Amino acid sequence: MQRATSRSDLFPRLVTMQKAINARHFGVLRVSGSGLPSKRKLQCELENFGTGNGEAALSIIDAYGEAMIEHIEKSMLPLMWNGREESHLAEAPDFSLFTVRLKGRVLPFSGVAFPVRLGAIGNGYILFTANYIDLSSDAVVDLHGKSCAVMMDLLALDERKSGPAETLSEREIACLQLAGDGRISEEIADKLGLSVHTVNAYLGSATIKLDSVNRIQAIAKAIRLGYIS
Repeated sequence: MQRATSRSDLFPRLVTMQKAINARHFGVLRVSGSGLPSKRKLQCELENFGTGNGEAALSIIDAYGEAMIEHIEKSMLPLMWNGREESHLAEAPDFSLFTVRLKGRVLPFSGVAFPVRLGAIGNGYILFTANYIDLSSDAVVDLHGKSCAVMMDLLALDERKSGPAETLSEREIACLQLAGDGRISEEIADKLGLSVHTVNAYLGSATIKLDSVNRIQAIAKAIRLGYIS
């Protein structure tokens, strides 16, 4: 897998991993703080839950944060949980002995979280959520390996944070401009001759480059910096 040169490179990689298992969303949680586990907490670094589900990452941390921090201290087995509805399941039938179940029926979606431990810093989880997740053993191993690569790249990028700020590409600027004009992703895709998936990827990478938490903040910052009007 090609190494990321910016945070925006990670977004399409995570989307590809998400689509490989028919998940709806992804999230990257990292452990902050040091010392005793009680002094540590999880924070969301990247996610694509969207404006309509902006609290989803926080709800995962609220529900399972303490258990996830405790788990990563002693195990690298993936975590899985079932959602509130009877049909909201996360399963890995041929790999169940090598996964750990979190308390189910807490969140409105099921999920799987792959722990990554890189040393004193850079530890956390790559997670995927959906109504129903059914993973083969090959998929579990593949996604866990790719999750480690993503987290390693994220740590490496953090170490280069003092470098010059990333600039937006022409496509990212065009998508942000149209979004700022009130166009939704489908309209932007039609206007620029792109797929909706590609438009969302451009908007996601622009949001990351602008160090913003969502699309609305990214548009406001792009206006302030003179990228769009």
